[in-house]
Order: sequence, then structure tokens, then C-alpha cells
Amino acid sequence: MPREFFRSDRVAAQVKRELAELLRTEFKNPQLGMVTLSDVEATRDMSLIKAYVSFLGAAETPQKCVKALNLQAPKIRYALSGRIRLRVMPELRFIYDDSIERGMKMEELLGNIKAAQPVSDEQEQEESKDKNP
Repeated sequence: MPREFFRSDRVAAQVKRELAELLRTEFKNPQLGMVTLSDVEATRDMSLIKAYVSFLGAAETPQKCVKALNLQAPKIRYALSGRIRLRVMPELRFIYDDSIERGMKMEELLGNIKAAQPVSDEQEQEESKDKNP
């Protein structure tokens, strides 16, 4: 029976938990604002970990924030090695995750399309029935 999870997936999940805690407590930077860790991926050979982050209330642009995190990556990697037992701690790389912004833009576009479409009498009656059961 084949395994359901690869070791790299389990390590990535553990790194995500520990990295989120580290970013929240030990590596706070007021210029970065609140750092949200959306996903962590580890390569199959465990040589690289990609951490996808987004920022809320950052004083700088997302690109500068990611650059600042990548400059701190060796220190964060060292702190992670104290929390997770691995023979070799993989290289840590931060990548900006713009999926939230893209989702908001798609929602806005869909709202514009819906507002631009003419509403038929049948649709109005169905919508009024849905609102007033």
C-alpha cells in the first residue's frame, strides 16, 4: 500500500506551524506590519522551503517587505533548526502571495459584470422570493 503523504509534505506542515509562531513572536518588524503565512512548500529533496507570505498594514511595498524577510532568512532558519529536528535544515525563501489581492479584484470584476447586466422580470421575481421567504 503506497504512502498517502510524502515526508516533504509533513515537514512543510511542521515548518509552517513553527514559522508562523516565529514570525508572530520573535521576528516582529513594525515596517512589515502583520505577516501572514499562507503556504509553505518543501522540495522533494528537502533542499529548499518556499514560504508564501502576505502583509497587512505594511509601511513598505510588498517587494521591499519580502526582501527584508529574505535578508533575515538565515536567522529565521537558525531559529527553526532549534525547534524542528532535521539533519539538515533546508534553505528558506520567502515569496509574496498576491492571491488575496487577485481574489478581491476578481470579485470586483464579477460585481461590475452583474451590475451591467439588465435584469429581466422573471429574475426580479425570483430574487424577491429569495429575499422574502
